[in-house]
Amino acid sequence: MRFAVPQFIDVEDKIFGPLTLKQAIYLAGSIGFTVAVYLRFNLFIAAVLGTPVLLLAFLLAFIKVHGRPFVNVLTSAVFYAAKTKLYLWKQTPKKKVIVKSEPVQEKTTTGQPATSGLTQSNLKKLAWTLDTGNPFDKHKKTKH
Repeated sequence: MRFAVPQFIDVEDKIFGPLTLKQAIYLAGSIGFTVAVYLRFNLFIAAVLGTPVLLLAFLLAFIKVHGRPFVNVLTSAVFYAAKTKLYLWKQTPKKKVIVKSEPVQEKTTTGQPATSGLTQSNLKKLAWTLDTGNPFDKHKKTKH
């Protein structure tokens, strides 16, 4: 059994002639605002205030930017301008200057180079301290 699947479900219905409901509301609202300003004030003020409102209504009703309605673009622009921004930049690493120095050997009175004082037992104690974190208790088990 075959069923009829609706096509073009993303297209809005044309209610007022060639206009959708949203388009009709935008245009009627802007024209109503301009007429109200004209009736309250003179023609010059109605033209100065009504022109940007009529232009905005035309943009909202008919213009799409990259396939998105202008309402969505305008909303995104307002929210972007209103929220705080975090500015990041790529810092260039500072060049490290490597100075080569020759090792200096201290000579003792016997003419032999001086030792650093680390013996095999001192190295074991140091390794144990690094492994366990406890320099004095060599035989107790550490808690992990």
